[in-house]
Order: sequence, then structure tokens, then C-alpha cells
Amino acid sequence: MATAQPPHELYLNRELSWIEFNKRVLAQALNPQTPLLEQAKFSAIFSNNLDEFFMVRVASLQSQVHAGVQSLSEDGRTPRQQLDAIREQLEPLLQQQQDHYRRDLKSNLSNHGILLLDYEDLSRKQKDWANSYFHTSVFPVLTPLAVDPAHPFPFISNLSLNIAVTIRDPNTQQQQFARIKVPQKNLPRFVSIPPELHGGRTPQPLFMGLPLEQLVAFNLQRLFPGMLIEGHHFFRVTRDADLELRELEADDLMEALEQGLRKRRMGGEVVRLEVADEMPPELVEQLMRGMEVDDFDVYRINGPLGLDDLMGLLAINAPQLKDAPFRGRTPKQLRTTQSSQLEDGSLQNQDFESIFRVIRRGDVLLHHPFDLFSTSVEEFINQAADDPHVLAIKMTLYRVSKNSPIIAALIRAAENGKQVMTLVELKARFDEDNNIQWARQLERSGVHVVYGVLGLKTHTKITLVVRREQDNLQGYCHIGTGNYNSKTSSLYTDLGILSCNNELVSDLVDLFNYLTGFSKQQEFRRLLVAPVTLRRRMQELIQREIEHARAGRPAAIKAKMNALVDPGIIALLYEASQAGVSIDLVVRGMCSLRPGIAGVSENIRVVSVIGRLLEHSRLFWFANHGDAELFLGSADWMPRNLDRRVEAVVPVLDPQISLQLEWLLQLYLDDAHGWLMQADGSYVVRNPEAPGPLAQQELMELWSLKSARAEALARWEPTADAAPTPGPSVPTCGDPTTTAQSDPLAPAAG
Repeated sequence: MATAQPPHELYLNRELSWIEFNKRVLAQALNPQTPLLEQAKFSAIFSNNLDEFFMVRVASLQSQVHAGVQSLSEDGRTPRQQLDAIREQLEPLLQQQQDHYRRDLKSNLSNHGILLLDYEDLSRKQKDWANSYFHTSVFPVLTPLAVDPAHPFPFISNLSLNIAVTIRDPNTQQQQFARIKVPQKNLPRFVSIPPELHGGRTPQPLFMGLPLEQLVAFNLQRLFPGMLIEGHHFFRVTRDADLELRELEADDLMEALEQGLRKRRMGGEVVRLEVADEMPPELVEQLMRGMEVDDFDVYRINGPLGLDDLMGLLAINAPQLKDAPFRGRTPKQLRTTQSSQLEDGSLQNQDFESIFRVIRRGDVLLHHPFDLFSTSVEEFINQAADDPHVLAIKMTLYRVSKNSPIIAALIRAAENGKQVMTLVELKARFDEDNNIQWARQLERSGVHVVYGVLGLKTHTKITLVVRREQDNLQGYCHIGTGNYNSKTSSLYTDLGILSCNNELVSDLVDLFNYLTGFSKQQEFRRLLVAPVTLRRRMQELIQREIEHARAGRPAAIKAKMNALVDPGIIALLYEASQAGVSIDLVVRGMCSLRPGIAGVSENIRVVSVIGRLLEHSRLFWFANHGDAELFLGSADWMPRNLDRRVEAVVPVLDPQISLQLEWLLQLYLDDAHGWLMQADGSYVVRNPEAPGPLAQQELMELWSLKSARAEALARWEPTADAAPTPGPSVPTCGDPTTTAQSDPLAPAAG
């Protein structure tokens, strides 16, 4: 399907668009309406995001510059020009973050009983305690490294916080340089001063802490006895941490990854050197020479380095300074499926029925974290592991939490004699080590573990359960947008569907064969699968709206995703806009499309929603002249998702679920605090003064039964302003009129 490629000026640079996204994250920290400890959290997220950005994206651009690459990005920039633009955009944001920390966050936290003190502000008793703590808990783990002709410049590990110390020998008057690594891995960044030393303050502070690096810096004399300490300055290093794996040359992908991870722990080339603003130029020059970096890679920071450690402040017991706690609930359809037991072994739920029986009555939509992951997806896997009628479980694992109940259930299923297969994606960035450990544990327990398709990253989130019912085999599946991760399921918004639709089940059988064997499957019945059919089908769906518009029929597209940077999709969306298609997009992060340009994209609107939860779900809706089609899945509109990953996008077949998801899409599009994208790539808040409604807040209230519409939505009943009357339902796998007495899904008598 050939679409003319628009000129460079119609694309926004993906790296600069990412910085705009992180700017919106920082705006959450700067917003005085954000609770104080949540401000600290968002500032930490901003810093952590930047670390990963430098380790991967900036590192890639620097490698291209060093290799002499002159090829242009989609917006017409060379790698060098992109790096220049990145720095220009970042420097004011870094200053804003530091200004907020020093002028607002610290003082406001202090007013609410959380004191982040400098060493020089401590009382004599507090200093005595701090020095004693240093001697017993910090000093033994420190290793000062001298730099002189006999001691070459030491290796500075990735993301380490360090102290550059200038010392002088009183006998020879020779000045020397030493480096000390602050032991962040083993000790908290803010050392807590005991309550009995809070100085009789009224009211009693909630927390009084001292930065660890200052504690070390003001005890340097213990590290260099007999020497004169002339100065100390802090610096931090970021290195290239992207793993380049040549799978075709690696006989064992796991071994290749482990070698790459060992390299990453030390780090590749230095891509950023952060130094305290007051560091003398000659000391900066010495660091630059020692780490072979250019002045361009040096960032002078007017404040503490490594503010990602602010995340640790959330451990302070101060609920009044945090968002109100939220806990989702069990989906209404699954409330009878919870298999918790009393101490005597009897079922706590007297109306218990198998989760498989519920799925037979119709597809179940899951929306996390509003629908609890533990009582839906985990319950599905747990019951599959324990059900004697279940013969096999197949599952993809991309990012899995520590102490994962999913892993425990899969191991238990294997021990129960079921055929269990998991595809563990070892190449999930920054989760490789964790996934390697899980893969080994699963293999030791008898689970068949595979690592995916050569040359592709398996990003899809799918589970297939095969169960013997009567004399037949029946499949049940879960297809979602998010990882099988118990921790992030409470922090990310994600969607999933539990189904036993025979066509979806058959597609998953074929897809798992594609992932585990030598299948070259080219077509699927219902699923859109990358890299096989997803791009082509998405383009066809957009093209169909173009044809409707050109024929004078109403045409519209609504979609929600994490990122939109694919040039082919963007070109087709421009064509659709010019044909008169109404296009509304919710794009959380990078967006290379320019909306609102007369004659090009005036029919395209883009909104970004940033809130306490990370928006992670993907939805795609096409009006199709009154016969709308809606899809959800794991893929964004990015080249990597469409061409270089295994992804699965599922059509929503149940009309009631479609109505619910259409309502959800519109809720996000109408978010009162949504960020509206401008044609130049900047964003403005739709209504910064309005108290709401916010999409995430509205959903929390609905699931908490705090609004009049909650019960209706919880029952999946459309509200008065819902979309068109649903058509006939799509048959799934079972007859809901089947009696419990003859149904193998019913619990055993007694």
C-alpha cells in the first residue's frame, strides 16, 4: 500500500518528543497541587527516565557520531544535530528540577515534618551521632582510590555517585587527587537521624535525614589521615548500557546475554558526566581526561546529583503527603470464582464456581489496576495450575515481578503433571538478569522454557490454557496490553480479555507454534500479529476510513497508545485527515506526528494523559460507517512494534465490552487536565485550573463505588450517553444454559 512520504518538516524528532514527555512528568513534580511526597516521586521518575534515555538513546546517537554516520532522522537531522538539540532542550529542565528541589520541595517538606538537612546544619550532638554512624556503618565499605603515576585513573561505574577529593601531602606539599565511590547500593541515600536527637522540636518531625554523600565528605579526614583535605566535589557518571546481541553468532542466547550484562554492570563508553556546579575547571578537566569525554558530555548541576533517590522518601509514614491509597476490586463477573479457603479447608466463598465456567458465559474485560490483577489474571493461572481437567498452560513472560505468584503457579502446574511452556523474553531491556533467573528456576522445575523467534523480541502478553471437557479439548486464553507483573499491575493502567472464543484460541495455538517451532504462519483468523499481519491490517483499517470519507460517509479513528513514531502510519494518518477523517489520539509519550496543520492534519487531535498511574493500555477504534471495530493489544504504532517484535492485537468481539471501551477512550480524550499537543510539538494543559474530572480519578471513583454511575459501569451496563445499541453477540465456546450437574466446569459435590 504505497503512500507518499511527507517532507521532513511534517515529522517531529522522536528524541525531542521524548523530552517533551519527560517535561510533562516533571510538570507533575512542579505542580503545587501534587502532594509533597508525590512531587518527590515524580522528580525521581524524571531523573530515572533521563538516566535510561542517556544509557540507550543518547548512547546510540553518540555511537553514530563517533562512527561518522551522517544519515538523517525522519525530521531531517544528523546525529550531531540531534545531540545538540537534546542538550538545548534538557538544560532548562534540569535547572527547573533543581530550583524546585531547593526552593520548594525541601522547605515545604520541612514545614510538614520531613527535614532533609545538610551536615553543616546539624547540632553538635547530631554530628557526633552521624560521625559515629559513619565510623561503624559507612567507613568499613569505602575504598579511596588515588590517582597518580603509580595509580591510573580508576574505572567509574555506571550511575555511581562519587566524590572527587583534592588532598595535599603536608611534607612534600604535593597536591593529589582521589576518588571515593558513595556506597548507594548498601545504604540509604538519606541517613535517618534517631528521633531522640531531633532536638525537642514540637511537633516531633516525621523524618530527619542527612545525605549520605555529605556524611562521607565531612569525614574524609578518617580516610586520609595525616593529609590535608583541600576540597571535595561530587560527580556522577552515565554509561552506554544498551546490549548489542548478535543472535546469529551466539549459540546460546542466555550465555550471550549474561556476558552482555556483565559488561553493562561495568558500563560501556561514558555518555554523560554530571558534576557539581562549583567544581573547579581544572578538576573537571582531570575527570574528562580520565574518562575520555568531551566538554559537550559534561552537565554542571546546581544541586544534589542523582535525584532519582528521592523515590526512597515515599517509605516515610506520612499518608497526608501522598495520594489517597487506592485498591481495585475483583471484577463483578469473577467474584464467585475466588478460591480462598478457611482454616478448616472449606471454601470461604459458598457460591464458588470455576473461573472457566464464568469465561464460558462470555468474554471478561479486565482493566488494571481498577480490576485487581491478583483476583483475575493470577486467579486464572492459579486455577489452571490446580484444576485436574487442565492439560496444558502456555504463556509469554516479558517483565515479571520479584517473588512472582505467576511463576509459583507455573511451577506448581508442572509439578502437578501438566504440560507447561513459557516463552521468557531474555532481551527485555533492564530486566534481562531477572528474566534469566526466572528462566533457570522454571527449567529446574520441569517447565519447557523457550526464548522466542530469532531476530525478534517477543513483546506480546498472551496465555493459553487447554482443558479437557467431556470428550473434547477446550482452550481458554488471556490477551492483554500489560506484563504479567504483580507489582506494576497496581501502578500501570492496562487492559486484558479472558475468552474461550474458538477462533482466538486457534490463533493462539498457531501463534505459540510460531514462537516455539519452525512455523512460518502468515495468516491468523482474528488476531493481528506482528511482524506478520499487524502493520498491513492497521494500514487497511485506516485506508478503509479514508475510503468512507471520500465517499461522503462519516469516518473516524480513535486510538490510545504509548508512542506514535512510525513514518508509514503517520503518512497514512495525514492522508486520512486530508480526506476528512476525524482522528482523535491519546498518546502518552513520543509522538512524531504534527497535529492541527492546515491542509495536512487539521482533523487530527492528540492528547497526552499523565497522572499517578502510568498509562500503558493500547486501544484502536475505527468507525467503519456505523459498524465500528475495536482492538486492544501490546503494540504501539512504532517500527519496532510493527516490524521487529512479536505482538498480538485482539479484536473486541463482545458488543457490551466494545461500548465500555468506547466510553473509556472518550473519557481519556476529554480529560480536563490532559495535555493538548500543538503543531510545533509542544503541549499545553487543557484546563490547568479545573479540579477535574480527570480520567484516572474518575475511574478510581467508579471502581470504589463513589459515584452514582459506578454500579452500572461495574455491571458493564451502558450509561445513558453510551454509544449505539449493540448488535448480536459473538458466540464463544460454551452454552451458558448448561446445567451444573452435567457441566465438568462445576465444582465437585461437597
